[in-house]
Amino acid sequence: MTEQVVLLDEQGHAIGVADKAGVHHAETPLHLAFSAYAFNERGQFLLTRRALGKRTFPGVWTNSCCGHPAPGEDMSDGIVRRLAQELGLTSTGIDLVLPEFQYRAEMDGVVENEKCPVWRVEVTGEPEPDPAEVDAYRWVEWDQVVGEIEDGSQPISPWCRKQLSELRALGPDPRDWPSAEHNRLPPAALVSAQGR
Repeated sequence: MTEQVVLLDEQGHAIGVADKAGVHHAETPLHLAFSAYAFNERGQFLLTRRALGKRTFPGVWTNSCCGHPAPGEDMSDGIVRRLAQELGLTSTGIDLVLPEFQYRAEMDGVVENEKCPVWRVEVTGEPEPDPAEVDAYRWVEWDQVVGEIEDGSQPISPWCRKQLSELRALGPDPRDWPSAEHNRLPPAALVSAQGR
């Protein structure tokens, strides 16, 4: 089955769908996505490097997992699905932390253009990455990776860098970040999040 993404207007309402395989190009339309920051039982953050075969930002280090909810799929269900597919991980808790994050970034003529709420996820076990998605990972203390990104010793994706500045405003310890209200999600995400 062809994977599809939800296309958005600037206010975050769904205006259609497109095949994921063809949506990313020089004029990528605004669409719905998510970013997950996964932490293990010891509170360590999972940093991952995108596979070299990825169409967008190949070989770039970034947050634990990114993806697109399918049309009609609850965003947290999409995160559970992608964590299992990309990393073989089981999530034990999911919290919305940055409901209104949006960004645009370009690499080698291919654009990412997303309303991309950010989630904190608790996971168990050790990753078993799908090599088509992730080619490396490291568990790292949060304050350590923040320092490495700031001093330039840890290259990072442009969306992760932008998210980091907003996440730092939530506090130094990710376990203490406040959960955000789901009603602040883009309207297209709220359609499938009714009752949460």
